[in-house]
Amino acid sequence: MIRALYTAASGMSAQQSNLDTIANNLANSATSGFRSRKMQFEDMIYQNLVTPGSAQTQQTVSAGLQIGLGTKSAAAELIQTQGTFSQTSNPLDLAIQGQGFFQITMPDGTTSYTRDGSFHLNSQGSLVTVDGNPMIPAITIPQNSTGVTISQYGVVTAQIPGQTTASQLGIIQLANFANPGGLNSVGGNLFQQSSSSGNPITQAPGGTGGVGTLQQGYTENSNVDVVAEFVNMIVAQRAYESNSKVIKVADDMYSQVNGLVR
Repeated sequence: MIRALYTAASGMSAQQSNLDTIANNLANSATSGFRSRKMQFEDMIYQNLVTPGSAQTQQTVSAGLQIGLGTKSAAAELIQTQGTFSQTSNPLDLAIQGQGFFQITMPDGTTSYTRDGSFHLNSQGSLVTVDGNPMIPAITIPQNSTGVTISQYGVVTAQIPGQTTASQLGIIQLANFANPGGLNSVGGNLFQQSSSSGNPITQAPGGTGGVGTLQQGYTENSNVDVVAEFVNMIVAQRAYESNSKVIKVADDMYSQVNGLVR
């Protein structure tokens, strides 16, 4: 019965982590470019009372007698399905149709990656995120320019006074990874590469490396399915209750055994 207590406790702990993940998904259901996570579980070690395959007699082999010792949280899988698009009135807002990430320079000089395409201009006219971090490669738009256009292939053009044709100001580059699910979430709608994600592969949108195209004047919403998260929350609650019931039953059995002594 001691095994039952600790086994059920491990289940309650795992479901608590599951509920924490669900809560974070729901809290970010309105966060642009947010990628939801799904908790993955794995069983823990087994106590071998009889090893499977051991010989009982010369003619028979035992199927084994193993008792599991619970479960644990194995990973919080990053879900990379695309969110819906919202049209905005800002011509600098961008959404990626397909795979890929915008590249961002952090204050410490490192590179981070994001699906949040809510961009605006800083005092120097450079494209920056809502936190003021510039895009890579740097795109600078003159203050007196008009009619800024960003094509689906990342070409940025604008009409500059005194020029008869639109001027090309740069080409946006996207980054892709062999395993986007292995990226490290660091907050602020940002990801960083890890040994699991692999090194970034950068190219212009719509290229041959698997990156998507850009949609000007749109932002990508969170990919959180609120209905599915509520269903997952109910399932996690019921699993938590079931494990707590096991602890109560095991405690009642202990009480009966202690009563026999008296």
